[in-house]
Order: sequence, then C-alpha cells, then structure tokens
Amino acid sequence: MWRSCRRLWWTHTPPTWLARPPPAATGSGSVGPCGRRAYAPPAERKRFYQNVSISQGEGGFEINLDHRKLKTPQAKLFTVPSEALAIAVATEWDSQKDTIKFYTMHLTTLCNTALDNPTQRNKTQLIRAAVKFLETDTVCYRVEEPPALAELQKNEWDPVVSWAEKRYNVTIGSSTSILGPSIPASTKETFVSHLASYNMWALQGIEFVITQLKSLILSMSLIDRHITVEKAVLLSRLEEEYQIRRWGNVEWAHDYDLCELRARTAAGTLFVHLCSESSTVKHKLLQD
Repeated sequence: MWRSCRRLWWTHTPPTWLARPPPAATGSGSVGPCGRRAYAPPAERKRFYQNVSISQGEGGFEINLDHRKLKTPQAKLFTVPSEALAIAVATEWDSQKDTIKFYTMHLTTLCNTALDNPTQRNKTQLIRAAVKFLETDTVCYRVEEPPALAELQKNEWDPVVSWAEKRYNVTIGSSTSILGPSIPASTKETFVSHLASYNMWALQGIEFVITQLKSLILSMSLIDRHITVEKAVLLSRLEEEYQIRRWGNVEWAHDYDLCELRARTAAGTLFVHLCSESSTVKHKLLQD
C-alpha cells in the first residue's frame, strides 16, 4: 500500500530531490527485513595488509590477509563454499588501496551475512520473506495517470511479467488499485517450491537482489539470465527515470544512486551464481 501511495504522490507532485548522505554515513551490510542492515562496520579503515590469498580448509575456502585469516563480524572463520567465490572476495580485498572502503565490498558483506546469519532465520523464513515481495512487487503496481507513464509501464513491464508467467507457469497480473494485484496462492506456492531448490547462501543473495530491485519478478528474471543487470535496474527505476526526464536531473546524486544500485545488484546476482556452482575454479589467485 505504501508503494502505491508513494507512486500517486510521484505522479502528481514535482519531486523535491534530497541528496543521499555520503557512503561513509550509510555504513555497509546487506539489507535485512524492514530495511535494516545486517551489519554497519566502519565506512573506511587504513589498509593493514600487503598480500591477499586463499587457502582450502576443512570447511571450505578461506581468505588470508598476509598471515591473518579473515574473520566475520561475529569472529567466525570466514569460510566460503566455492573457490570461485573465494577468488571474488579476495579480489575485493586486494582492490582496496590505502584505505579499506567496506561499503564497496558487497560480496564480503553477503558472505558475512550468510556465515553469521544475524537475523537467525532458517531456509523456510528466507523463502517466505522473498515470496512476500510479490504482494508489493514493483512491476505489478501500475498508474492510470499520467497516460505517458501508464503506457511506459505497460510497454516495459508487461513483457517481463509475461515471461515470468510462462517460465513458472503461474498467474501474476498487475493492478492500478492501491491494494495491488491479487496474487493467487498457487503462484506463491510455485515460487516457494522454486526457491527451495537454492541453498541457504544463494537465498541470502536472492533476498539481497530483491531488496535492491523491490521486485521478486525482476530478480528472478535477472538470476535466470533473461535480462541484464542494466535492464533490471532500469526497469526497477522506471518511474524515477520518468520523473527525471520530466523534472530534470540532480547533478551527481542520481548518477551516484544509479551506479550504486547497479553495483549492489550485480554483486548480489554474482553471489547467487557463485554459491550455486558445483565445480571449482582451478587457476592461480591474483596472478601477476
């Protein structure tokens, strides 16, 4: 409901843009239920290591910062299930310069969340949280006015909804009602069954992507490789982009938001795929 009210306001009221606080003020960490972040580590810290490497332990692949083993915020050994994911995380740490900018390290944060599980949710609860987004899915809420925005939504969102209905053999639909569309119970059950095929780590990544795009449909389309990250982000920001074209762009603010959203969405999608990999990657880490 709140989403529809916001959209009605967007439609009839010229937006007053407020600049987002700088990254240092927002902290980092994956977004949990109700928008709360799982972690909020220091925004930056002086780099204290020279070399980054990975090693295989009993529980999986570990990240080494010089001779120190990386730990999670809850002091657990940072261990990931695949070599490919370990390489990706190690690359995040190796790419840091004089200071460690934690808010740029989305894969590390997702791994921390998967390892520490700060919200203490099980697989069933993660799946239910993801499927609940169908009730307020971005692409299911439509406007009737202005006609140009209504037509834009139809042209851009309908193909994705149609793809999802065919892909999962479900009925989704859309609505201009403030109450949103009526999603059949069978549709929710189908998505529950589909998400149950993912492991706990991948589900953490799926939920992360969903919270970025505010859409289960766009997220599954992206993870299924039906659309690209750029397309998914554009579709999730369709109304905002319409308003920007109508009222103008705020220098740096909108571009920053767009780049950040692309980065988080891409990282979450990569995390899902790397956590679903059954094979290991066999090549030297950070080869010169």
